[in-house]
Amino acid sequence: MTVLIAGAGVAGLSLGLSLHQVGVPFRIIEAIAELRPLGFGINLQPHAVRELYDLGLKEKLETIGILTERTSYFNNQGQEVWSEPRGLEAGYKFPQISIHRGALQMMLHETLLERCGPKAILAGAKVSEWFETPRGLEVVLTDRQYGYELDRLRGSLLVASDGARSSIREKVFPDVGTAKPRTSMMWRGVARAPIFLGGRTMTISGTKGMKFVAYPIGQRGKTQSFVHWIAEMPKSPERDYETQDWSRKGSIDDVLPSFEDWRFDWLDIPALIGGTTDVWEWPMVDRDPMPAWNEGRIALLGDSAHPMYPIGSNGASQGILDARVMARSMRDHGETSLALQDYDDERREPVNAIIQANRGQGPDAVLDAVAELAPDGFDDIDAVMPVEARRVFSDTYKEATGLTVEAINAQSSIIGASDARPYQGKLGD
Repeated sequence: MTVLIAGAGVAGLSLGLSLHQVGVPFRIIEAIAELRPLGFGINLQPHAVRELYDLGLKEKLETIGILTERTSYFNNQGQEVWSEPRGLEAGYKFPQISIHRGALQMMLHETLLERCGPKAILAGAKVSEWFETPRGLEVVLTDRQYGYELDRLRGSLLVASDGARSSIREKVFPDVGTAKPRTSMMWRGVARAPIFLGGRTMTISGTKGMKFVAYPIGQRGKTQSFVHWIAEMPKSPERDYETQDWSRKGSIDDVLPSFEDWRFDWLDIPALIGGTTDVWEWPMVDRDPMPAWNEGRIALLGDSAHPMYPIGSNGASQGILDARVMARSMRDHGETSLALQDYDDERREPVNAIIQANRGQGPDAVLDAVAELAPDGFDDIDAVMPVEARRVFSDTYKEATGLTVEAINAQSSIIGASDARPYQGKLGD
């Protein structure tokens, strides 16, 4: 029978491509009638890039993304606190890629349709309920806006890849608790800016609660980059930021006053903010680690299983790794609840550890530690905190999240081209 996947985001599409690679029939159900390249920048870590390369996407990825070479941390005066190489420059076998989330999603979507045909994705339908059958599940599909029934599909398994506000998770695991917001809020935007710091550097400036992140996700000619920026600021007490909503438009005026003096010799942050067309508000929200990601023939994937704070550039990468492990489990155990349990056993505890590590600020904590010692800046960063002491923040996070060069380079592809046996039937019939 067919594996039913609810949600055509990065994780759901990666699962579809991976199931096709190992010969398992699937169908993706997407509530949005027509996908558009929405979102902002994300970073794909080397182990996730390895898996996308294994899917034959190397050329496409490197065309639409930037191979990041460095991450640099600065105080709110623009002075460098810590800097380290990333991706290939750090010795990984695969790069770190900074990319527009919408561009990545559309590339995965188009590739899946090319390989599997138009019936692989059923758009404009939402999974509302389901029933056990002797051989699997019967899923009821409804119109997203009006709620009337559209169709019913039968499948062997149901995978909830419907995001951090997953309606399937709420029904299967009603006691998992509410979202956990932080006391700060993010604003995001994308704008053109002069190439800075070599054009392949991710920058993080400020301190917890008043932070500015900027990195290129594409190039515009020889002198300009498309830059994704994130401003983290304290919540305003008179506004409602508790709703876990990623589609709320913000304003430049919400952001610019707090950063109007942040003109550094390597980046003019007020000019970057002022040159942005659309600004969006994003809550800093995660959920407590869950004790299980599967229940019988239903399992959670990606953000539906593990929404986490956007610290350490790990969210999308973990969704891709989820998809690869789940596909391998179905290859090895069939379209069964045993495959879902195998996936849960391998993935849940390591990812839950990342959720906890991100709550502790991850490698960004070096900024707070230095700011406490030198709130007005410094003449010599080594006199404030020795290089080895600063390195500890990054090394500790990599150890906790399995991102050391040695750990990643020791791993092989989760599936591997030699193990692939693309599905030969017709998808969606």
